[in-house]
Amino acid sequence: MEHIIIKNKKYSIDTLKILTGKKELDIKKIPPSILLISEAIDQPDDLPFLIETIKSIKIDDMEKFRFSLLRVQIDSELHMNEDLQRYQKRVYVSQIIEKLLYGELFFENGKEKDDDCE
Repeated sequence: MEHIIIKNKKYSIDTLKILTGKKELDIKKIPPSILLISEAIDQPDDLPFLIETIKSIKIDDMEKFRFSLLRVQIDSELHMNEDLQRYQKRVYVSQIIEKLLYGELFFENGKEKDDDCE
């Protein structure tokens, strides 16, 4: 797994690509909010220490930011059979952040609506 150092912190290039939705990274254009989420995704045991910071981050485009979290969830589900514990933690962290910032999960709502139709 390749990493880069930004402001003395180590970030996974793969995680940053997923969060930004870009196959080619422009390191200078990665917003601090994405770096913070990357830190939580790559170091899930640090999440309890990051929640206040995550809750208070300034996000320019909330809808676009939510897609970052959804990409992590999708990617983790796709790769779950490679490393079950790692990818379960990634899903958990991204869902906790989504609930913290949006009050609900995007994918869970879809399931509830489908269940109501039956």
